[in-house]
Amino acid sequence: MLTPITIVYLVILACVLALVVWNLFTEKKFTNQITAAMVTIPLILRLLLIK
Repeated sequence: MLTPITIVYLVILACVLALVVWNLFTEKKFTNQITAAMVTIPLILRLLLIK
């Protein structure tokens, strides 16, 4: 069962993940795209509650 704090955490995490993915596709420098891609992996795992 998800507690209210966990739900708030997941909502905030989803917002951060959406911004990182948006940055991934709008960034022009390839190195910044790679960095954003590497950041998305742990965020997706956290969103799926895989630690």
